[in-house]
Amino acid sequence: MTGEGGEGTGALHLDEETFRRACQRFVQHSRTLSDGWSWEEVKGSDEGYMRKTVLVPGRTIAHPPRDAGCGPGEDLDTLGQGEGQDFQDEEEVEEQAVGDEEQATSETTSAIRYEYHVLYSCSYQAPVLYFRASMLDGRPLSLEDMWGNVHPNYRQRLLQGPWDTITQQEHPLLGQPFFVLHPCRTQDLMRPLLAAASAENRSLNYIVSWLSSVGPVVALTIPLTAHSGAECSSGSRGARWAESQSGGLAKETPSYRVR
Repeated sequence: MTGEGGEGTGALHLDEETFRRACQRFVQHSRTLSDGWSWEEVKGSDEGYMRKTVLVPGRTIAHPPRDAGCGPGEDLDTLGQGEGQDFQDEEEVEEQAVGDEEQATSETTSAIRYEYHVLYSCSYQAPVLYFRASMLDGRPLSLEDMWGNVHPNYRQRLLQGPWDTITQQEHPLLGQPFFVLHPCRTQDLMRPLLAAASAENRSLNYIVSWLSSVGPVVALTIPLTAHSGAECSSGSRGARWAESQSGGLAKETPSYRVR
């Protein structure tokens, strides 16, 4: 059985040419939906990747700057620590410091700009989702912030091993820091989807099915109209992704062909 764009629905591995064809069909359909996906060529190379930027509500952890301490003209006397003044009990001071720190660290809700890139991994023979996120003022989000913004349905898996789920590494084509969803369980995720499509003798676009499964983990949703005969919604696909992540995960870093 041959899937949409010529890819075989029974093949767990995705070759690079099939990846490009599936991406091209996906981008073409995205344009009809005004969904924002595009194909970006790397200057001076025949490499490329899919790209989309969106604004979504999210949470960030605010850490106000610490007190710098005594100023140039201050000494212990001016801070109330002079001779003859009783010092507070050491335990009381420690408890007060802990309380101040808890009060200073808080979560804020605001719009977050996500930039998603879909690349091909030669080592895993599968697509990989790279992304980065920033506030509207340009401040990048930390890895801790990204963990905090993972969809609630997938946080249990994240707590079991956050470094196995979302990591931060250099974008293989741009050389810039990006977050990435680890691809080592992609075959386990796609196996039942490909098997179902083959059994029902229907076409399946690998990119659409895969992206609908992993995207919701990091606030990326795919419209149902992007599916061609899709069997299940992005929510249930995402649940399958979470289940596929329950096994042991490889620690190696994906390698990419960069010409």
